[in-house]
Amino acid sequence: MVISIKDVAKRAGVSAGTVSNVFSGNRAVKSDLVERVRRAATDLGYQPDRAASQLRAGKARIVAALVPDLNNPFFTSLIASIEARVRGEGYDIIVASSHGDAEEETRRLAALLGWRPAGVVIIPCNDDFSSRELLMGSGIPFVVADRVPSYFEGDAVTVDNVDAGRQAAEHLVALGHARFVVAASSMKLQNIRERCEGIAAVLAKQGLPSPTLIEVGLDFDTASERLGTFMEGEQQATAFIALTNFATLGILASAHKTGLSVPDDISVMGFDDYSWMHAVKPPLTAIRQPVEEIGRTIWNRLRGHLDDEGEPPARERLLCELVVRASTGAPKTAGVSSA
Repeated sequence: MVISIKDVAKRAGVSAGTVSNVFSGNRAVKSDLVERVRRAATDLGYQPDRAASQLRAGKARIVAALVPDLNNPFFTSLIASIEARVRGEGYDIIVASSHGDAEEETRRLAALLGWRPAGVVIIPCNDDFSSRELLMGSGIPFVVADRVPSYFEGDAVTVDNVDAGRQAAEHLVALGHARFVVAASSMKLQNIRERCEGIAAVLAKQGLPSPTLIEVGLDFDTASERLGTFMEGEQQATAFIALTNFATLGILASAHKTGLSVPDDISVMGFDDYSWMHAVKPPLTAIRQPVEEIGRTIWNRLRGHLDDEGEPPARERLLCELVVRASTGAPKTAGVSSA
């Protein structure tokens, strides 16, 4: 039996028009009625026909999102944050991955634009952002997030990466560390270069040696392999700063493999604060990105264009937070090679 909008209306004790407005978002509906309608729809197993609704309304209520990698927990966490806000206002979200490839990014974006979404959220796979021409030519509002090229002048939401690097370095310097290793995914990315800039500025101000920089790639296996090779050296570093989640995991895996104790032999500063970071032993000190606030700000920027097509573009930078746990402490032993 096919459940119709009339069945939902009867179950909820409202008109069919009210049910339509709840799912289309065309008109505001009182919160108590929204709850009744959604509960009735769930009980009956009703699924609205989004395509038909959009054809009748003459406008899309879909937001498209394109990220470099759906295996990266930061990107999936951010998508979840955006989705919660999008769905709360009667929009649906469709998500695709570029798999870190610029050509694939353009292909996937073209496919997403074929849905004629109301707006697009994109995290470019690199600083070239070659797909921006396709976006700009579509006439569809879009917001660039996280990996925002320095030259981009449209709507963008990111964190203050320089300040994030500064916080990480200042914490470790205050503990007495002088020899640093920075595990960065790729220096081809603007946000990674900015984090390194913040770290380098702190060390230079303190008259300390520049950090040893290791590009560990964009996945866990590559990070573990490169860091494992590095940790077999002879000269000593006592502080490791990871600039991504996979870099954090790579440091921990390599330290365990080479028999280094955290924080007795090396202090470890993670990046992105996930549940596992305070479940491991020792719990990890980390730079926490405000994922929920990033998602909310992205939607606010995009929503502003859906409401007012004349709103000027803006770039918003949000602050990260240092969360101190047990993986950082005063240097006690020599550590590992930094030369």
